[in-house]
Amino acid sequence: MNRSTLIFLGATLLSTNTIANVEVSSIWQSEMSIAKGSEIQKFEHVWKPELNMSLSSDIDMTIIGRVLFDTQDNLGYEGDRLDTASSINGPLWEGDNFDMEVREWYLDTEAAGVFWRLGKQQVVWGQADGLKVLDVVNPQSYREFILQYFDDSRIPLWMVNAEIPIGDDDSLQLLWIMDQTYHDFANTGSDYQMTSPLLVPQPVEGIEVARFDMHKPDDVLKDSELGLRYSKFLNGWDLSFNYLYHYIDTPIFYQQLTGGEGSDLTLEIDAEYKRSHLLGFTAAKAFGDWTLRTELGYSSASYHLLENSKPEFITHRGIAKSKDISSVVGIDWQGLQDTMLSLQWFQSSLFDIEGEIGSSLVRPKQNHIVSFMYQQNFANENWQLEALALYGIEHHDSSIQLELSHMLEDNLKLWVTADIFGGDSSTLFGQFNQTDRLSVGFEWGF
Repeated sequence: MNRSTLIFLGATLLSTNTIANVEVSSIWQSEMSIAKGSEIQKFEHVWKPELNMSLSSDIDMTIIGRVLFDTQDNLGYEGDRLDTASSINGPLWEGDNFDMEVREWYLDTEAAGVFWRLGKQQVVWGQADGLKVLDVVNPQSYREFILQYFDDSRIPLWMVNAEIPIGDDDSLQLLWIMDQTYHDFANTGSDYQMTSPLLVPQPVEGIEVARFDMHKPDDVLKDSELGLRYSKFLNGWDLSFNYLYHYIDTPIFYQQLTGGEGSDLTLEIDAEYKRSHLLGFTAAKAFGDWTLRTELGYSSASYHLLENSKPEFITHRGIAKSKDISSVVGIDWQGLQDTMLSLQWFQSSLFDIEGEIGSSLVRPKQNHIVSFMYQQNFANENWQLEALALYGIEHHDSSIQLELSHMLEDNLKLWVTADIFGGDSSTLFGQFNQTDRLSVGFEWGF
């Protein structure tokens, strides 16, 4: 089913006489960002219309659109970038400074004691701030790296989402995802283009890239993804047990040197998407003013770049495969009125890479990031100050996000933000240490 067919079906539904109730709302957002050197990085305007309607007594439909216009081209849309959207996803229309899409489109109904959500949607697993462990059902847009809210940066997917109540407190969620859309990375040359050797292959001195091929799964049935989550409330604990059979949303860049010797050598790159099994567990419980929460994820396969100066780079085509255990432990404190403090510890461990190939990894086998969040409400919650700091222990790099917001009216929010990166340019956060920015904006709901 292609995109135009889906639009036709939606128009048909809108014209039916079975519509009982219709609610239409919109959000308008405008934001201007000033980067280092007083350059205007973006002047962005976003319109988000939403339509909610009852098609019958037990079927509701929701359509959420997004029209985005940016007068600047520093963040880019068209141009040299990976094509990561499936044939049934992606923008309806896209230009150098313009983007229009049906962001979400789904039906809600109940049948045989099962709650169904069918269509293009977001599914959120996990509760971590800033980074993700289990929240990987939907891919993510990295047009502004990790500076956008997750609700805005997640890429909704076409799927079947069924939730089965079990007893009074438990539930079983089943997902069938038939949409082969993956992470959307910033364009080549844009401000948030990934350049760190932790994430993208680095040029080999004196050797040109002779070929770059993208191999993307595109079979709706064979390449489908399946998810399962069992949620349980036990003795004050919110627990979940997760399983996801999925494609890793980041392509693996296999590299191979070809040709003769010396100046005749060229590099060929095959970008491929690989499957992995994700097993996960979450737990959260409040202890008075304190809340403890944790996420644990085991991936049966993860893929990591090798240093191009090591012999293993050639024999393994620049990639090492490993099992991975990732986790986050968070502690939240709300002991003061209108105040929340949160501390998180993220870790990722590769535990089956040994010997010379392990020493050739670009990333360390043990990787740790800590975060600190501070939220403070003022003046009957009309003002809010929020700060989120992330620090990479191994690489000594950092990201700091500050926001001061004010609810001028019930439907009008104003804000000023600052985004600051630190660290060496080869690190996760430090690669953007020249893109610190100050932003002002507003959101109007109507």
